Amino acid sequence: MPKRVAPLSPSAVANAKPQAAAQTLRDGYGLSLLVETGGGKLWRFDYRRPGSGKRNTLSLGTYPDVSLKRARERRDAMRRALADGIDPGEQRKAEAVAGADTFEAVAREWFAKFSGQWVPSHGDKIIRRLERDLFPWIGAKPIADLAAPDVLACLRRIEARGALETAHRAHQNCGQVFRYAVATGRAQGDVTRDLRGSLPAPKVQNFASITEPARVAELLRAIEGFTGTFPVRCALKLSPLVFVRPGELRQAEWAEFDLDAAEWIIPAHKMKMREPHLVPLSTQAVAILRELHPLTGAGRYLFPGTRDRKKAISNVTLAAAFKRMGYDGQTFTPHGFRAMARTLLDETLGFRVDVIEHQLAHAVRDANGRAYNRTSFLPERRTMMQAWSDYLGTLREGSNVVPMRRRTG
Repeated sequence: MPKRVAPLSPSAVANAKPQAAAQTLRDGYGLSLLVETGGGKLWRFDYRRPGSGKRNTLSLGTYPDVSLKRARERRDAMRRALADGIDPGEQRKAEAVAGADTFEAVAREWFAKFSGQWVPSHGDKIIRRLERDLFPWIGAKPIADLAAPDVLACLRRIEARGALETAHRAHQNCGQVFRYAVATGRAQGDVTRDLRGSLPAPKVQNFASITEPARVAELLRAIEGFTGTFPVRCALKLSPLVFVRPGELRQAEWAEFDLDAAEWIIPAHKMKMREPHLVPLSTQAVAILRELHPLTGAGRYLFPGTRDRKKAISNVTLAAAFKRMGYDGQTFTPHGFRAMARTLLDETLGFRVDVIEHQLAHAVRDANGRAYNRTSFLPERRTMMQAWSDYLGTLREGSNVVPMRRRTG
């Protein structure tokens, strides 16, 4: 529990004097008064962004123009927005340009409305793309007056710097904003539809992976011989056994695991599809986690950073570890375990594709088009995950035993 801060009194605010260095007087629940060396007094609200947890600070005005009572009212309004999953910073930006029906106003409104449904990193990329590549040129223009050439000029600028895939994503985001504008009565149509085919098709680049059993065996033996830190070594050993996305693995928290039940439930806000995902754990995976727990189990993350144990390892840690073992991004990436499992579980172990796809957390639907829930195919998936770990162990040890092909269900 965070330590409760004693609230400020009106007299304490009024009598606060400037010091040799700026000082912060805290009122609690994120509200503080910054007393500057020149005598200025500024209200501040500190909070964590919904989803990402990143810290942010907003100005609530200056004292005495904004009284202590009024500052608390503004803080409480922002806390209510946070409780509803709304980032008050993004809400403020949207309100600042609201009423003009400009492209930026509509785009920020669209983003504030739908960003809560996305993985935080995905939302961060979208708003940065809009702010960097679109708002400077078309943000101030009424969205109803924009034509296809206006948008295309922005996309050409992105393409010119060699970011063709980003240009395609910007095109997609523009279309989403325009369709939102149509739905809310501020545009007559989606002008981005006329731009289909105006950009060269991006080259599809799959994550480098290894699917030949002999080379998989070499990789597993390299992991077994890794001499880095123990948490990173455990992360490397666990990666092929669970084949989740690298971000899901590195941000894994002990609270998500039930080792007695041999289950890992990844919460929806960490998943690409925004649905909770259940990962059955093999006996080998549980053994790795039980060995790791005495070292990091008292903290939040399975794999904490070396400089700040309150944060997970960075997104380059595992890639750097593979590079140390002789596997650069052209030969193998941490994401490659997914393609490895997808290929060998089907072609070598003979498990059903829909069961594999569900374990990969891909969008799998039944005959009526409904998404399966996280426990669908659970018995088959438990069997598959144990068979997969056993198979990888056989490869690592260099056995010539060929597993029998099977079809579950």
